[in-house]
Amino acid sequence: MEEYPDRKTAVIAAKVTGPGPGRYNLPPTVGFVSHDYTKFSSPAYSFHGRPSNSAHVSDSSPGPRYYVDASLTRFGRSAGPSYSMLARGRSADKKNDIPGPGTYSPEKCTVPTQRKFPSYSMGSRTRYRSMDRVPAPNSYSLPPVLGPRATAKVCAPAFTLSGKYQHGGHSEDLSGTPGPAHYQQTDPSRYLKRGPAFSMQGRQPNSKAEQKTPGPGSYYPEKVNQHKRHAPAYSMGIRHSEYTAPLIIEVPI
Repeated sequence: MEEYPDRKTAVIAAKVTGPGPGRYNLPPTVGFVSHDYTKFSSPAYSFHGRPSNSAHVSDSSPGPRYYVDASLTRFGRSAGPSYSMLARGRSADKKNDIPGPGTYSPEKCTVPTQRKFPSYSMGSRTRYRSMDRVPAPNSYSLPPVLGPRATAKVCAPAFTLSGKYQHGGHSEDLSGTPGPAHYQQTDPSRYLKRGPAFSMQGRQPNSKAEQKTPGPGSYYPEKVNQHKRHAPAYSMGIRHSEYTAPLIIEVPI
C-alpha cells in the first residue's frame, strides 16, 4: 500500500457536457399512441372509409340526412299562422283608384272663420309692355361733388400734367441754346485745397518668408513626459475564468 496516494482533483460540474432539461420528453397524455400508462385514458375511436356500394347493393339507402320541419308532429302540423310580404297587385279597374289617408293635407285647409297670416309667393318677373319701358332707379346718376365739374358747389382750381410739346408749346426753345447740364463743371480741387483721397486695392504680398506657426491643436500636453517617467498608459487585462466563484458579501439589513 502506498504511503502517499495520488491526490484527486475536484471535477467542475460546468465542464461536464450533457443534455439539458429540454432534451427529455415525457409521454403524452392526449391520444392513444404512446399514452402515459400512469394516466387514465378515455376510449378512442377511428373513422373508417365508406364501404363500396358494389358489395351491398340491396342496402344502399340514404342515411339520416332528411330534414324534418319542427312544426310537423305525428298528429299533424302544429304552428301559428304565417304570412309573406308580396308586391301589390295591379287593379283591374283604374276608375276605383282611391287615394290613401296620406294624400290629404288637412293642415293646409284654411278655416273661413279664423284669421291667418299673409302669405306670398315668389314668381317670375312679368314682361313689360312696349309702352311701359321706363328705366330703373339705378339708371340715373347724380352730378359729381368732387372736381371742377361739380355744379352748384365751390371747388378749388384743378390742374393736369400733360406731355411736353416739341412745337407750338410754351416750353419750345426757339433760340436753341444749351441748358445748364450741357456745361462741364470744373473740379473744385483745382482752385481750392485738395482733400485726402483713398482707394481700395488688393493686399500687397509680403516680401519676407512666411513663418508657419503651429496652432493650439498641434500640441499634445498629455504626451509630455519631461516631469514624469512616462505618460499614463492603460491596457486591457485578461479575461477571468467563467468558473471562478463571484465575491459575495453579506450586507447588514
